[in-house]
Amino acid sequence: MDIAEQVLVRTHRAAVRVPGAEAPYDTMHVTVRYPALEARTDVERMSGMLAADPAGAPYPVVVVLPGINVSSSGYLDLAVAVARAAMVCVTFDWVGELFPGQYGLTPGVDIGAVGPEAYGSRPTTPALGAVLAELGRMQDVGPLSGLLDLDRIGVFGHSAGGTVALQSVRTDWFPGVRAVATYGAHTMASQQLGYQAGTLLPAPVEVPVMLLAGTADGVVAASAIRYGEQAGAAGHDPVERTWREALPQASEAWLVRLAGAGHMLPASPEDPTSARGFLEEPNSADQDHLRGVLTELVTTFFRAGLVSDAGSKAALNRWDDHRRPEIADIRRR
Repeated sequence: MDIAEQVLVRTHRAAVRVPGAEAPYDTMHVTVRYPALEARTDVERMSGMLAADPAGAPYPVVVVLPGINVSSSGYLDLAVAVARAAMVCVTFDWVGELFPGQYGLTPGVDIGAVGPEAYGSRPTTPALGAVLAELGRMQDVGPLSGLLDLDRIGVFGHSAGGTVALQSVRTDWFPGVRAVATYGAHTMASQQLGYQAGTLLPAPVEVPVMLLAGTADGVVAASAIRYGEQAGAAGHDPVERTWREALPQASEAWLVRLAGAGHMLPASPEDPTSARGFLEEPNSADQDHLRGVLTELVTTFFRAGLVSDAGSKAALNRWDDHRRPEIADIRRR
């Protein structure tokens, strides 16, 4: 058994108010997974609430910004893998306004902040600030008190969650964030918001970024109509364009394509009654295997960026130099 698989992971939950959101859609439910000690008392054995393992503290933190209408339970495997890699992982569920009059599970999208007149003036998601504020409280009170390193934060965003991460992680807004990874995300701007066709918004992310995508992403392909192109248009690759044009040229940036991976890859089990996975064609590629590859890449990237782990940095170099069959394309600048 791998040593990491022997790490006991447990959960702490909290309800968090989001400043500026209107009731009853102003509360997110936050789940924090952390390396834990074995049960030591009858109280712990009966409650299942186990103390965090102080041996690896202070722990870097990875915050997951979900796709629209994707439950946090879909990111369980990723969250556990992050915790087993000596980090703390935070997921959340927030039912809020997606578009005017439409509600669902959201990564938190401030539509007003995305428009042409306001873009760049504030984060496009209020969720990240609310989560980080709660982590600050947990640093003072509760089972993780004194065990978090809020100066070493990573953000993983899936789909729209990745988009708002790329739009929001600016150093002066969130100075503790040190690395960002996304899957199926880009910064193309919707014409519905008042942008010209083909507009690509600049991403203010100055920390290392890894953009991951699947070669069988039917959701991104179908969404081309939002940006003035035909659905499934040849050459429509907003993720590559984001890597090439939107990110600061001075920052470390990765582009990784997984062969045969669909848009909903990070979420398992995928809820077929929610989100937009129905837009994708049947896929013969082994999504479970590819999800393991994605998880390995993401945890290695965050270990390299947040822990400065030499082994993880070397592993990233091996991925770059000796491409595995699951990797259709990998680039770094």
